[in-house]
Amino acid sequence: MVRRAGNLANFEDFDESSVRTRPNRRGSRPRTKERPSYTNAVTARVVGVDRGRWRTIADEGTENERPVTAMRARALARTPIVPGDLVRLTGDTSGRTDTIARIVEVEDRTSFLRRSADDDDASERPLVANADTLVMVTALANPEPRGGMIDRCLVAAYVAGITPLLCLTKADLADPHGFLKKYAPLGVEHVTTHMNSDGTIAGIEALRERLSGHLSVLVGHSGVGKSTLINALVPGTDRATGHVNAVTGRGRHTSSSALALRLPENDGWVIDTPGVRSFGLGHVSPEELESAFDDLAPLMEECPRGCTHASADEGCALDTLVADGHAGSAGPARLASFRRLNDTLRTNDPWAL
Repeated sequence: MVRRAGNLANFEDFDESSVRTRPNRRGSRPRTKERPSYTNAVTARVVGVDRGRWRTIADEGTENERPVTAMRARALARTPIVPGDLVRLTGDTSGRTDTIARIVEVEDRTSFLRRSADDDDASERPLVANADTLVMVTALANPEPRGGMIDRCLVAAYVAGITPLLCLTKADLADPHGFLKKYAPLGVEHVTTHMNSDGTIAGIEALRERLSGHLSVLVGHSGVGKSTLINALVPGTDRATGHVNAVTGRGRHTSSSALALRLPENDGWVIDTPGVRSFGLGHVSPEELESAFDDLAPLMEECPRGCTHASADEGCALDTLVADGHAGSAGPARLASFRRLNDTLRTNDPWAL
């Protein structure tokens, strides 16, 4: 007679094989800490995101290159996947209509551009990955240029290790030289553009040459002309363009999501992003900004404990050291630029944009 396991007195008679066990509703496969190798996975570049589906280009640069739509594997539910990312795909990677692959891995990034909603909001909003050039697009007029926006983009670029490029549009409406003076000490490259009477864009060739061979991202307020530049850089793209409100001086959002586009003759990538009202730096620490100014960072070690190096900090040693020439001839201008960015980072002032 078979005894129940609970009868300890007759435990010796217990026949384990005769006891029925309830199947595991989550499956009977044993758990393991070993991760799958995905040796047969296909590498692809993310070019866009649309309602839980990622548009990718698989086998980029080969004769088998093809667009593939993919979804994210459950294991990557908390991993942001953005345009510019290089990912690994499994499943149906043929790219045929009505097929879908699965993103199982995100490869290591060379850069990761982020922003936050506000300065006091530390939650990150990822924008693009693997970009090496950040094109800060601003109009010289209509709408008026906002230096605070550029300062914040510079901070984000320096922290992410991305080279900034200032693109000034509508140069036929205002002289750019006065505006550029404040950024000269930082060594920020710049190009200027304006619309010709025949509908072509003066300066677009200089911009195209600068972006050649790079993965670039365009960032700026609505109405500054990002989509117009994209349409000229990548003919046939037909990104919607908008107008500036004559009352508010602000543009209307015409791009609703970030989109990576390949330059003609496979000469690099350019990513167009939606126009932003603000560029929060809640995810950036003051120490990260300090490390970006490697010529001033050693001098900061001479400052008293607790020094913020802000313009209002009277005990900061940077003023004396820079005035004595310890940062070279460009020291005073570099310090002024650092102070402006540092004050921007430390001040929660949405109107500064």
